[in-house]
Amino acid sequence: MTNDPTLFANHIADWSAPAQKAAQTCRALFAQIATQNGIGTKDESLKWGQLSWRPERPRTGSTLRMVWAPDTPDTLSLFVDCKTDLASRMSTLYPDVAGNDGRRCITFDLTAPLPEQAVAHLAQMTFTYHLSADPSAKRR
Repeated sequence: MTNDPTLFANHIADWSAPAQKAAQTCRALFAQIATQNGIGTKDESLKWGQLSWRPERPRTGSTLRMVWAPDTPDTLSLFVDCKTDLASRMSTLYPDVAGNDGRRCITFDLTAPLPEQAVAHLAQMTFTYHLSADPSAKRR
């Protein structure tokens, strides 16, 4: 299911207003990053009941998932594949981000402005993960 606005809107309908705004901002950043990096279309779907984005073209990048929960209403979390070094790299590059377990979860504080540069950089690194890991990989 590619870029289904209904799926996205329905999924975030019960989220808090700050979480909805942050999710919409992230989604727009993800689309921008995909275009800027020439990775083609991305798959937007639900994985394990979580919003999920991934380049459709194989061996391009990895999956980026988004979670908000009512029991932690002031945070929005982005998850990367735990077999990558993406969370670790983010921890080094953006030590001021609210939370980072160094393995797979980067958490943003919804009571503060969303660090759009960090989110965009995470999306860029995630959606091009295999391209940057494999110097022989060619972008189409």
